[in-house]
This record gives sequence, structure tokens and C-alpha cells, in this order.
Amino acid sequence: MPTTPHSSVTPALYMATDIHAGERIWATAHPHDPLIEKAGATAAEWAGTVADDSGEPVLILAGPGNNGGDALVAARHLAAQGFRVVVASRADPTRLPQDAARARDAWLQQGGTVLPHFPSSQRYSLLIDGLFGIGLTRDVAGEDARWIAQANALACPKLALDVPSGLDSDSGRIRGCALRADHTLTFLGLKPGLLTAEGPDYAGTLHLDMLGVDPATMPGTPGIVLAQLDERHHLPARARNSHKGQFGHVGIVGGSSGMVGACLIAGRAALLQGAGSVTLGVLDDRIAVDYGEPRLMFASPEHLAAAVQLNVLAIGPGLGRGARAHILLEAALPAPCPLVLDADALNLLADDPELAKQAARRTHPTLLTPHPGEAARLLGVSGMEIQANRIEAARTLSRTYHAEIALKGAGTVIAHPDDRYAINTTGGPWLAQAGSGDRLTGMVAALLGQGLAAGDALEAAVWLHGCDMDTATPSTAR
Repeated sequence: MPTTPHSSVTPALYMATDIHAGERIWATAHPHDPLIEKAGATAAEWAGTVADDSGEPVLILAGPGNNGGDALVAARHLAAQGFRVVVASRADPTRLPQDAARARDAWLQQGGTVLPHFPSSQRYSLLIDGLFGIGLTRDVAGEDARWIAQANALACPKLALDVPSGLDSDSGRIRGCALRADHTLTFLGLKPGLLTAEGPDYAGTLHLDMLGVDPATMPGTPGIVLAQLDERHHLPARARNSHKGQFGHVGIVGGSSGMVGACLIAGRAALLQGAGSVTLGVLDDRIAVDYGEPRLMFASPEHLAAAVQLNVLAIGPGLGRGARAHILLEAALPAPCPLVLDADALNLLADDPELAKQAARRTHPTLLTPHPGEAARLLGVSGMEIQANRIEAARTLSRTYHAEIALKGAGTVIAHPDDRYAINTTGGPWLAQAGSGDRLTGMVAALLGQGLAAGDALEAAVWLHGCDMDTATPSTAR
């Protein structure tokens, strides 16, 4: 979860172009108050809190852009506070941006030096990473990659400025290699790449500082951080004089031979999330009762797919990809209620362009919950391409299917048909197990059945699903 020193949090997510636009707005309005000085001073303040107590020097790696300038300003402030500081940079001084060049000159005028090579092995109390920031547009290779490898090998705490070097701030993918930070101090707004794909494993603990910039002056952005639920995600309190019919009848179709458990998991999750009643249409005709949860009702999947007297229909968990599954999905697509498509329902859409067109033409809310492999099949690309830009993949799916999308994975991306998106911050690696996605399907369906709007229900279910696993261990992640 991001923390927020000296500033109020904005829930917005900013692409690199948005941040650069915000920087230009500030520079125009405050020509004599450069953000680089504010960022460097803030970095020095944080450095003092995260350095170890060994008394060893602080090692600062400064790159060729303004991220390196931030690091050089931090060096000046730390030295003034009595820290021993070692600065190393491969950047050509004649090609530095203006503000970064001034920061370097100020460091040298204070008596500092800049090593052109990675310093010989010794102990440090902290490493500050200012090599590459949000402006990185190439893969890190050669000597730059060797510097990052040497930095990663150091035993001291590591503080990255804005983003860990080598991490794409927009997508969270690794550009060749990246620094593994213990802390990342990011400026002006949270970047999507810090929260999804590889970002959470490389950024460490996130800290946000707005540097005195009013969030209202930043460019508008369609992205938000789903760090907590707000009023639109909450169901109204239940009156004492309530009955099950007020909380939705959920139908779930799936559970072919050998995969019945997927449908049962989804059904149980829907009940636990408050659905008034849940009926399962299980393809394996031998199953007519769930002895572990006898409140679940059973009906023929053909009857259930017609969505008669249902408030919401989900199809996919354990569905299979055979002829009967195809017929059931085709029957479910015209359902006059919200429709949740998961697992094999998504694979069937990917296999049949006509089914995909029918799904896209639906007039009632449609929700898709793919993992990266399913998303890749739906878009006709590789899984690596999905993971290289999870946000764009989710938004493309949303536009294609006119649907609410939850692209599952580290930092699940929820994309809405109006092009808004959110990145969830709850959950962890114990969600990576069979049945986890089926459980999410049931939770989404339950919240839809109780009256939440489709996009809000999907966000709330993803967040709650992750919260349940945030404290999981090998023995409790079941």
C-alpha cells in the first residue's frame, strides 16, 4: 500500500506523459521554484529514515536525465547534513538537461565529486537509485545493466527515486533489467507500473510526495488506485424485515466432468458474499447436491442458461470447451440480466468469432474476468504481450466487448467501457492457486445480484477477494 509523506494522497494514476505535462504546468507557473530541488530535498529527508545505522557512506547513482538531477540534489542535502556521500554517474555532463546540469554544478561547487565508474566494493548504509526514471524508453543493456546488477548485489537498503531504474512506469514491465528497491519514493502521482505486473516485486514500499503541487492542477487521468472501497462500492444496510428475494438469485453454469469443484467454489463464494439464493447448473449430471454447502440449489444447465427468474447469471467455471458448453454459452448470451463470463466461457468466445460478436452486442451489463492467458486468446496475441501492457490490454478488451473487465494478476486491472480503469492493491501470491478465479466469479455475481452497478461490483469484488488473502499463509490459503 502506498504511504504519503508530507502530502495528501490523490487516488489517480498518471502515465509518464501526464507527469511530464504536470511538470510543464508547474514550471510555467513557478519558473524560479524548480521541482528538481524539491524532489532532491525530499529524497534526502527520506534517505535519512531508511538508511541503516552502520554509519557507512550513502551511495548515489545518478543517470543522464532529471532523475539523476534529483539524486544529485539529494547528495548535496545529505552531505550538508553530515552524511558521507559517494556519487557515481556515467552521464555526459555536456548532455544533461538544464536542471540536472545545475544540480551537478551545485554538487561540485559544494566540494562533491562524481565517480565515472561503479565504486569498488565496500559497505554502504543506503543506495539511492537515480539512474533512470519515467523517461526511460529503451531496454537497459551493457554497462548500465552491469551497474544495476552490482547495485542489486549490495546488502544495504535501496531507495529508488520515482521508479526503480529499468521498470517501465506505465506498464510495470522490466526493460532488460531493473533495480530491486526496498523503497520507492515517487513524485507528483502514483504510476501504474509501480502497482501492476513486475512493479510490486521491484518497487518495495511505495511513498508518494506531491512536492507541494496541488493535485487539482495535474492533468486529468482515467486511472485510479483501488486502495480502499468508497461509498459507491457499499451495499445499503439490510433491514431487519428482509427476505432472500431482496438479495438476488444468482445462477452459475459450469462444472463439467472432472471440474465440478470450480462451479461449487463459485456458488459457495456467492452465498458467502450475501446472495439471497444460488442455483448451479452443473454439466456433470451425477452431481445434484453439495454436501458441504446444502444451501446451494441445482437445476439443469440448459434451464439455467435461459436466465429465467435470475437476477444475474455467471457462466464458465469448469464449463469445458465441448459442444454442450458451446450451446450453453450461446443460450446464455441473450440473458436479460447482468452476465459474468469467466474461464472456459472466455476460451469459447476466443474460439468462435460469432459468439464474440454476440457478446459484444449485449444490451445488459457484461463482465469478463480473464487471467493473462485467457486475455491473450481473446485478443489474439501472446501472453507476453498482455503482460507487457496490462492496462492497455484490459482497456482494449473493454472497448471490444463493451464490457467491464478484470484482468487478473499482480495488480489486477479493472477496465470500464468509458475508458476509466483502476489497479487493485489488495491480494498477494496466495491467490495463485486453482479455484481462486472461480471464487471471484461468485463474489462478483453476488454483488451484482444485490444491486451494485456492474463496474462498482467488479471493483468491490476484486478488492474484497484480495483482502481475504492479504494475511494468508500456506496453511490458511484455502
